[in-house]
Amino acid sequence: MGSYRMCVCFTRKFKVTEAAPPPDVKDAFNRYAEGGPHMTAEQLHRFLVDVQGQGFATKGDAEGIVQQLLQKRHHMAKFRRHALTLDDFHHYLFSADLNPPIGDQVHHDMTAPLSDYFIYTGHNSYLTGNQLSSDCSDVPIIKALKRGVRVVELDIWPNSTKDDVHVLHGRTLTTPVELIKCLKSIKEHAFSASPYPVVITLEDHLTPDLQAKVAQMVTQTFGKMLFCPDSECLKELPTPEKLKYRIIISTKPPKEYLEAESNKRKMNNSHNVKESDDDVWGKEPAELTVDQEDDKTDSDASENNQDNEETDACEPEVRLSRAPAYKHLIAIHAGKPKGGLKEGLKVEPDKVRRLSLSEQALEKATMSYGTDVVRFTQKNILRIYPKGTRFNSSNYKPLIGWMHGAQMVAFNMQGYGRYLWLMHGMFRSNGGCGYVKKPDFLMNVNPNGSVFNPKADLPVKKTLKVKVYMGDGWHLDFKQTHFDLYSPPDFYTRVGIAGVPADEIMKKTKKKEDDWTPVWDEEFAFPLRVPELALLRVEVHEYDMSERDDFAGQTCLPVSELKPGIRAVPLFNRKGEKFNSVRLLMRFEFI
Repeated sequence: MGSYRMCVCFTRKFKVTEAAPPPDVKDAFNRYAEGGPHMTAEQLHRFLVDVQGQGFATKGDAEGIVQQLLQKRHHMAKFRRHALTLDDFHHYLFSADLNPPIGDQVHHDMTAPLSDYFIYTGHNSYLTGNQLSSDCSDVPIIKALKRGVRVVELDIWPNSTKDDVHVLHGRTLTTPVELIKCLKSIKEHAFSASPYPVVITLEDHLTPDLQAKVAQMVTQTFGKMLFCPDSECLKELPTPEKLKYRIIISTKPPKEYLEAESNKRKMNNSHNVKESDDDVWGKEPAELTVDQEDDKTDSDASENNQDNEETDACEPEVRLSRAPAYKHLIAIHAGKPKGGLKEGLKVEPDKVRRLSLSEQALEKATMSYGTDVVRFTQKNILRIYPKGTRFNSSNYKPLIGWMHGAQMVAFNMQGYGRYLWLMHGMFRSNGGCGYVKKPDFLMNVNPNGSVFNPKADLPVKKTLKVKVYMGDGWHLDFKQTHFDLYSPPDFYTRVGIAGVPADEIMKKTKKKEDDWTPVWDEEFAFPLRVPELALLRVEVHEYDMSERDDFAGQTCLPVSELKPGIRAVPLFNRKGEKFNSVRLLMRFEFI
C-alpha cells in the first residue's frame, strides 16, 4: 500500500510535456512562410529544395505532404486550410515516415559482377542462439531473409542412420534440423525483402551418396530458380541484375574428407577459451582489434577451421567425383589457400573463386598483404567468418573486411551488439536490398598497378556536420518506471563515426535531466577521409548515477546515403528491431 501511495506522490513529475519546435525549425518556418502564420505548399516546396537538398521534389510532392499532414493531424473532411502551421511543420519534420534520414529505393548500378558488391552475409544461419547448445531451426534463416540477408550458411551432416541429411553445428550439442526443411523455407522467403540473388554456402561433411541426395533435394526444391553455370569454372561472376530471383550454391567441389576431418577434430579439441560477455552492448568498435583479443589456440586452429575450404577450385582429380549432379550445382567454387596466404590470394586470369578466411586470418593477411587482399577481391569473392571461440554468437569488426574489399563479411545474425548494429547500418544502403556497390576506389587499379591502401595517410575528403536537436517517443514505448522509479529519465546521446581507423570517433551531448522529450540542440563536426565507408553511429543512453547507464535506443546509418537537412531518425532496440515511436530530430550537412 505504501508503495502505491508513493507512486501517487510522484505522478506530477511523470507528466510528459510536448517539446516545442527547436529554434532552427522555428527559423526555417519563419523564413519560408515569409513571416506569416502558415506555410503554403509552394513555400514548403522551396524549403525542400533549399534546406533538404531535394532538388528533384516537385510542387505536387509538396502539395501531397500538406494534404497528408492535415488529414492525419486534423481529421476534418471539410478542412478548409491548405497550409501548415508551425506545429504541423514541426510534426512533418519529426515524422520518420514522411521525412526519413535515408531513402528506401535501390539506386546503385546492379549490372556489375557479384564481386563488385558487399553482400549481406550470415554465419551458421540456422542457429537460434549460442554456437554450442542452441537449437538448429529454419526460423532464424527466415528472419535473416526477411531482413534482407542474401547469403545463408548451412552446415550439412549425415543423420544418425546415415540415410538423410541434417543441418547442425558439428560436434556440438546443437539439436539438428532437416536440410529439406531449411531448403523449403529458403525457397519460400528468399525474395520477401529483395529480388536479388540468394547464395547458399554449404559447409559439407557428407559421403558421395548423400551428396547425390542433396543434389536431388536442391534441384527438386528450387527447380528453375537455381543458377547452374554452363562451364566447370566461371571466368567472371554474373551480375545481381541478371541473377534476380535466383538461388546460387557455393561450396568446395566434392572430394573425400578424411584428412580434412582429422584436422578439424584436432582443432575442436583445442577449443576451451571462454569469452567475456561483460558489456551487453559489446565493446566500442574503435577500442578493439582482433590481435588484442586473439588467443593462441584459436589462431593456430584458424588454418584448419571447419569454415576453411579444403580443395582448390577446379582440380582434375575432383572431376572424377562420384557425385557429378552435386558438382554441377556449385556455381561459385570455394577453395582453401594452397601453400599459404600469399599463394591463396593469387588472381587467376581464367577463373573466379571464393576464398574463406577467419577474422584473425584476415587481420594477419591485411597486415602483411593488405593490397594483395584488395586486388584479390576485385575479381574473386572473399568470405570472412567469426573465429571459433565466439561461443555466445558474438561478432567482430566488419570494417576490416569491408575496407579491404571483402564481399561476404559473415555475421551471427542471432547475436546482437555494436558490431551487428554496424552490419545493419551498412545494409540499410541501396534500399536495403542486401547488395551494396563497393566504392570505386576498391575496384580501380591505378596506372602504376597500385590499389587502395586503407593504412595510407589520406587527406580529409569532406566534413559531416551533425546537429542533435531533440528526442521523443520513449513515454509511448516504455513503462513510466522503466528508466527511473521516481523521476523522468536523464537522456544523453552519443554520436560518432565507424569507418577507416582515422575516421573513427564518438562524441556525446550533455545529459538532459528529468525529461521524457529531451532537447539537446548540440552540433558536432566529423572530418572524413573515406566517407564512402563511413557509418554514422547514434546511441541514446539514460544516465544512472549508481549503476551502468540504461540503453535507450540506437541506429547506424551509411554516411553516403544521408539526406541533408533536418530529418527524423528512428531508433532501434539492442536486437536491431525498430521502436514504434522513439526517434531523434537531427540535422545533417556536408561541407
